[in-house]
Amino acid sequence: MSGSDKRTIWFNGELVPWDAAQVHVTAHALHYGSSVFEGLRAYATTRGTAVFCLDPHVERLFNSAKICRMDMPYSQKEIKHAILETVLASGFESCYIRPLVLRGASGLRIDPRPYPLDVAIIVVEWGRYLGAEAIEVGIDAGVSSWRRMTPGAFPAAAKVGGQYVNSQFIVMEAVDHGYTEGIALDANGYVSEGSGENLFLVRDGKVLTPPLAASILEGVTRRCVVTLAEELGYQVIEAFIPREALYMAEEVFFSGTAVEITPIRSIDGVPIGTGKRGSVAKRLQEEFFGITSGELEDRYGWLTPVG
Repeated sequence: MSGSDKRTIWFNGELVPWDAAQVHVTAHALHYGSSVFEGLRAYATTRGTAVFCLDPHVERLFNSAKICRMDMPYSQKEIKHAILETVLASGFESCYIRPLVLRGASGLRIDPRPYPLDVAIIVVEWGRYLGAEAIEVGIDAGVSSWRRMTPGAFPAAAKVGGQYVNSQFIVMEAVDHGYTEGIALDANGYVSEGSGENLFLVRDGKVLTPPLAASILEGVTRRCVVTLAEELGYQVIEAFIPREALYMAEEVFFSGTAVEITPIRSIDGVPIGTGKRGSVAKRLQEEFFGITSGELEDRYGWLTPVG
């Protein structure tokens, strides 16, 4: 970034200039991936900027830290306040928010616990993660040759930086094969999730999604989609999903903070349903974006106003 960059980052308790938020090359996280993080969005609503699902995201950040034996130097209340403070300072009406907790300057021992923690909150402007038209027309995906972690090898419930090396392999392979995103299977060959997204499919009017036991992250947006789908009268079923069920589905779509609700129009070159956004995804999008824009009532208390 240039020296004229006016953006700020919340770093270890205070807002600092963008260029001043630095860690040392000996940081344990750089060598061993010992970091946990979250991804949130702030939306421009009819009543001003608001952060979506602030409480569950911060709770998951602290749970990830607990799993990784990180003793957080701040309370959940302090981190929530810091997120709102950073968004307000940015001046962005809508943005992506990245809280990050990492093991800082250290020696080179693998055991991370003797080393200090750095905590940062980064705010950037970010549009549609998978492209401006993806929400309406859908994306092309491919089933990856890379599998998700086997239970007992990594904690899938924690959002740990080092685990995203697996995600990098999944998305790089997808892009190299001409797809926008990849879909990973779990260690037993059942459908798991995308490189950074949860997955749903529609079959016989029912909405199916892989269970937590399929090595998925318990997505915050995933919970919102389940809530909205049930409210709209759809039966939502957590089930182990074989790969071939993807091709037979009437609809398949991703959910997540970055992708929001994004339809998948083809998998491995096979059109899904009509090869266009389906009616279930469209209805869910209408409710989701209606709430996040402020045009519909925030009936679940998902929005936290900034300032």
